[in-house]
Order: sequence, then structure tokens, then C-alpha cells
Amino acid sequence: MFPIKDSIRIPFAPVATYGLILANVLVFLYQSSLSPAEAHAFAMEYALIPRRYFDPAWAAYMGLSGTDYLPFISGTFMHGGWLHLIINMWLLFVFGSSLEGRVGRWQFLCFYLLCGVAASYVHAWFNQLSDVPTLGASGAIAGVFGGYATTFPRARLTILILIFVFRVPALFFWLVWFGIQFAQGFTDLSEPNTGGGIAWWAHIGGFVAGLALIPLWRFGPDRTYDESRPRFQPPVATASDGAPPWKPGPWG
Repeated sequence: MFPIKDSIRIPFAPVATYGLILANVLVFLYQSSLSPAEAHAFAMEYALIPRRYFDPAWAAYMGLSGTDYLPFISGTFMHGGWLHLIINMWLLFVFGSSLEGRVGRWQFLCFYLLCGVAASYVHAWFNQLSDVPTLGASGAIAGVFGGYATTFPRARLTILILIFVFRVPALFFWLVWFGIQFAQGFTDLSEPNTGGGIAWWAHIGGFVAGLALIPLWRFGPDRTYDESRPRFQPPVATASDGAPPWKPGPWG
């Protein structure tokens, strides 16, 4: 299930969302300009390596600081390839734009970054022995998913499944999506792994953080519009309302 678009529209350009997308693209272009050895060193220093924070002896041996917490956020701006980047940035554009329209630009930026940190922490906690650099914006974007799920539960999503296009309620989509992440996360716990592949627990942690944090941001006026729902129209008086359909003039 891949989301193509949603039904929420906003009255201004989502500048914060565009800025986050630009930052991710610039970091990836810098990564791509490095030699393989330089790219590996860059990932070791700025991507999230859980073992760095739970095994001081290993961190010291690898020359990494166990008290440098920058990777908890810097890793969310790094990607492992063009496809990884494009998918994440599309999802950020679709759902980040709508949520930014609801909470405001600076508020959305703070919300996104906090969800990214929370996702990184949950991933590290459940993969404490992993020495694999974890990178990607999906944990922070999962926080956007969580905020979106409770802010626009009745929105309609257009999704692609294989070659077929469907329109589904947003709440249904997020329940299915989170169920998949939850099942995969607990499957990983029951099987020996080194934390490679998909960071399921980053997705879970980000989504839950988004659910928990979004009420603190939804205090401004709601200027969004759901195009799948009819706009409000004032009622028109008719004869059945108990009032005459016309106003008598001075001659009756």
C-alpha cells in the first residue's frame, strides 16, 4: 500500500515541509559525492549506531564518543540510496504538508524533529547490540503519520496496491500500517538480528510519539479543508420550515 495523495488541502505553501525535503536532498547529495571510504566514515560518525551508546568499550575501540547524541537527529537526514530518499520525501510531502497546514510552520518543524529523536531512541533501545549505522527519515515521518492519524482521521487517502488505485479512509490505512510495523517489530525481537534492514522500532516509536505529542501542537485555528467532504452551506428556509418562502410587501 503506497499513498499517492490525500484529500486535505491547505491555504498556504508548506514552507517547513519543503525546507525539510531540501535539507534531506542536500545531505544525500553530499553523501553521494564522497568516496566509499569517506561515506563509511561519515555514516559511522553521524548515523545512529545503537551499540555506541550501550557498549562503552566497543565505542572507545571504534573511536566513537558515547556522549555525542547528534546522530539521534543527524541520522534522520541521511539516506542509503535514491529510492530510499525519494519514497521518504514523497511521504513527507503528502502528509507533512497537510499537518503543517493544521499546526503551523515552526510548530510543525519542532514536532518533526522531536518525533525523529523519539524514533531514534526507541530504535536504539530495542537494538542495543547493533553496530549497523541506521539512517533515514522514516522514523520522523512515522511521527508525522501518527499526528496525521488523529488530526485527520476522516480524510481520504488515494493509495496504490500493485497496479490498482483505491481510495480508503485515513484511519483504516493507519491502523493497517501500524499493525504491520508492530508485527514486524516483535518478530525482530524473537529472532537474532544485528539491527540491519528496516528499522521497524523507529517506525513504531515515531508513530507513537506523533500520537502522544500532536495534542500539544493543535492549539491554533484549523485552516485546512478536506476536499472529500462538502463545504458548509447555510440552510435555506423553505415552506416546510414553518416560515413563508417569501416576505410580504406593503400590498400583501
